[in-house]
Amino acid sequence: MLVPSLPPHFCITDLCTLIETYLEPAQVKEVYRAFLFSAEAHDGQLRKAGEPYIFHPLTVAYILGHFKVDVQTLCAALLHDVIEDTGITKEKLATEFGEVVAELVDGVSKLSAVQFKSREEAQAATFLKMLLAMSRDIRVILVKLADRLHNLRTLSVMTPESRRRIAKETLEIYSPIASRLGMNAFRIELEELCFAAIYPLRHQVLLQRTQRVYSKRAELFRTIQGNVEQLLKKNNIKGQLLRREKHYYGLYYKMREKKGMASVDKRKTFSQVTNMCAFRIIVETKEDCYRVLGLVHSLYKPICERFKDYIAIPKINGYQSLHTILFSPHGLLIELQIRTAAMHDLSEYGITAQGLYQTDSDSSDKKQSCNILARQYATEWLRNLVEIEQNSDSDALEFLNHIKHDLFPEEVYVFTPQGKILQLPKGSTALDFAYAIHSDVGNQCIAAKVENQYVSLSTSLVSGQTIEVITATWARPNPSWLDFAISARARLAIRQFLKNLQHDEAILLGKRMLDKELATYSLTTDKITVEQRAQLLETFKIDHFDTLLADIGLGNRIAVMVARQFDQTTATGECKATATATAPTSSSTSTSPLDGKAKKLTIKGTEGILVNFSRCCRPIPGDEIVGFISTGRGLIIHTANCNNVIDNNRYRPEKFLAVEWEPNIEGEFLVDIRIEVKDQRGVLALVAGAITNLGSNIESVANEKRGGINSEIKFCISVKHRDQLADIMRHLRRLEVVTRIQRSRG
Repeated sequence: MLVPSLPPHFCITDLCTLIETYLEPAQVKEVYRAFLFSAEAHDGQLRKAGEPYIFHPLTVAYILGHFKVDVQTLCAALLHDVIEDTGITKEKLATEFGEVVAELVDGVSKLSAVQFKSREEAQAATFLKMLLAMSRDIRVILVKLADRLHNLRTLSVMTPESRRRIAKETLEIYSPIASRLGMNAFRIELEELCFAAIYPLRHQVLLQRTQRVYSKRAELFRTIQGNVEQLLKKNNIKGQLLRREKHYYGLYYKMREKKGMASVDKRKTFSQVTNMCAFRIIVETKEDCYRVLGLVHSLYKPICERFKDYIAIPKINGYQSLHTILFSPHGLLIELQIRTAAMHDLSEYGITAQGLYQTDSDSSDKKQSCNILARQYATEWLRNLVEIEQNSDSDALEFLNHIKHDLFPEEVYVFTPQGKILQLPKGSTALDFAYAIHSDVGNQCIAAKVENQYVSLSTSLVSGQTIEVITATWARPNPSWLDFAISARARLAIRQFLKNLQHDEAILLGKRMLDKELATYSLTTDKITVEQRAQLLETFKIDHFDTLLADIGLGNRIAVMVARQFDQTTATGECKATATATAPTSSSTSTSPLDGKAKKLTIKGTEGILVNFSRCCRPIPGDEIVGFISTGRGLIIHTANCNNVIDNNRYRPEKFLAVEWEPNIEGEFLVDIRIEVKDQRGVLALVAGAITNLGSNIESVANEKRGGINSEIKFCISVKHRDQLADIMRHLRRLEVVTRIQRSRG
């Protein structure tokens, strides 16, 4: 357990006795005053267990007192619920205990004054508020983690549903935060309590089986431990060898993770995850760490690919240690961690090591430097998160979902060409690397080099690689990048760019669509007067004319309905304002885009992400086409004879728009063709080679076997226009292996 069990009759004197060991008498009195203030504020309130509420903040302060936190953190711990659960205001706290304590308490408090649509939105908004408070003062998260720890220790009084919800939230947010801040002891106890709350039976079974296995191997463990200790003594290295038992959630996570990644026959069983003897060697200096590493490798054979040097390259939370896996002659693997006492202190307690803001004259400079290193890593991480949030217009829920992946401690360490180390989440790609350098680099990247070899942006990275990003000023993010971007920084930057790009393109497309409809009234959007624009905005309840155009471009409003506001134009040129903003029914008398009479919008093929070409019929220049206005997606182009067009036009004619190709259109368009061929060796390569020789690129291919001597191949190829497609199909028909060829249509 992180903090020893509380005394049977725990009270404020126990806390004062604890903190008197490192605080001045005047500071202890201030903590006592905060206790009295909190007790009065919570007077009459009871916890679900039936005890007076004051025992909760008192316990939170007691937990933090073991880490020798400062007087302000202790006061905030005692007062952390008064804003949320009593009538005490932040201003009152500031008057009584100062602005710093009031800010700490406010940072921990939930957003109770705001109404949210769901519990998830409230959780996300509260987390974002806490994150901003953490960026100003890291002590906020210490109070929150101690608060969450005590709540989990007393979780048994809650309903099963509440227990699972609180535990799940802890595993998703607070446990990873503790890990990211290097507070490993906090993380382990949080995870163990959550595991027992969510899966009580699995936890109990794993506990019993693990204890049984360790009991059987006790003698074997002692033998290995004796051999290592004798080796250290023989080489005059002062060190301490500690047995390290895997915690139960860690074992369960390894088994569960393997099941999700591999097939059944490759799962990691209980015996596999427990077939390991774990030790930790604590030595005096960094040089001793490497000496011990060499000695244990001479004693037991190492697994080379499992060695990790976190001393030379610390983890993202400042963690330092040497990790190695050894073969023992007893049939077990030996997992060994080698570190100094300062590194060990940092790995267990992170930013709380040696007291967050305390200066201990007895502690060595090395321990102080380790603590400073931990705070630097934590501060940099928080600054990056705040920067991402400030540069994003995502709501709190979307932001939280993005950064959850970044909260987990697994990471990849890669290098820039200049030798700078960048730490990225596990599974990151070359694209994530580009955005880690700078958002502008990510937005303009077109390729990457890994170890001087060109790779695609979707290539997953491995620790130790050197990556170079290739950029171009004309490049911009593609929506498909979201399929392989892993880091929160990359995903939010891509979404932000696309959202802005989509808005700009929606305005341009909406303007073109509205101009087409306004031509009936001899008007254009540029000719609409200021008074007419104001009348339109009032009718549609919109603040800005560009918003109205963007809504049209996105398909959220129908251009013809906006244009109809000019049906009854007065002598002064005012548009009527009595029409509603709803779309017309299928019985509308508007001109159908399929009757050939409507004025047509020209399609260039380069309009951007809001003009898309349907996959069901793959229109290409030369086809007769029609546009379908899709809500939120813009304009979807179909061939006029597409089955989806024919079906939908019966029920939603107002959604269709008359369009036509621009006369001299450039670019390439995808089209699907089906080729029936003789089923013989090499036929696919023969047909694919012919298509390539005819000047077309193959985007995808699918080979479907058929009964008899023939099979069918489906190709998706790129062409410039209908004439090129006809030429390709004509040449393919001449191949001896081809028995039939046709274009696939919707």
